Amino acid sequence: MGMHEYFKSLSDLEKINRCPGKFKYEEHSVAAHSFKVTQIAQFLGTVEEQAGNAVDWRSLYEKALNHDYTEIFIGDIKTPVKYADPYLRERLATVEESMAYHFIQQEIPEPFQDIYQERFKEGKDDSLEGKILSVADKVDLLYESFGEIQKGNPEPLFTEIYKESLGTILEFQSLTCVQYFLKEILPDLIRGEFTNQAELERITSQLLSERDTEQTFAK
Repeated sequence: MGMHEYFKSLSDLEKINRCPGKFKYEEHSVAAHSFKVTQIAQFLGTVEEQAGNAVDWRSLYEKALNHDYTEIFIGDIKTPVKYADPYLRERLATVEESMAYHFIQQEIPEPFQDIYQERFKEGKDDSLEGKILSVADKVDLLYESFGEIQKGNPEPLFTEIYKESLGTILEFQSLTCVQYFLKEILPDLIRGEFTNQAELERITSQLLSERDTEQTFAK
């Protein structure tokens, strides 16, 4: 038993394409997604730190870098499908957790098993680092779907993914980094001329307005 199988499996993440079975102008692998999410999480963490909030950087990097490793066992499940049914989402998480546990027991040397058990578990928890991961994951998904919409992909799934991603980001609007994203980054994302630009502006404005209304009634 050694780390060979684990190191070899990292290359397999490059072969797992996200959002399988749909026409896309640009493919994105799970490996590329994990790298981008880590970079985005790094920036969001920096915004939080500059706002005076303590960031556990080791925890954040480990959560971001490893958050989709378990997809090596079951592949990528399209976001609208994965989140449409809470029971299905729970079952998928259970399957991933079980397969990751057996992989660790069989392939990871015993002195490191507890460490990797911790690294491979669900990282989107209630800690600041877990919340940043949730946001960073959806920011990258937002950009992936936007890229397809911008290129004129007629598949309606990418509009659904855009809406779901932005909706989830808005759930974390109390975070300083999300406020920064909404004020400084999102306007640049939808600014300019591209296919379906007016529709994307409408969807974005509607989601932002709905969130503002919800917050008003909550007060």
